[in-house]
Amino acid sequence: MVAKQAYKSAKPRKSKRERRVKVVIYIMVIAMVLSAITTGLAMFASF
Repeated sequence: MVAKQAYKSAKPRKSKRERRVKVVIYIMVIAMVLSAITTGLAMFASF
């Protein structure tokens, strides 16, 4: 229980940074997926 309380009290301090990092990671993943789809379509179109 002590660890949970410490985690809760420490969470609000870096919530902004965590949220920003999550958003950046999501954007990178989406960009990777889109690039993979476009390269796949280009490969199919070339054949």
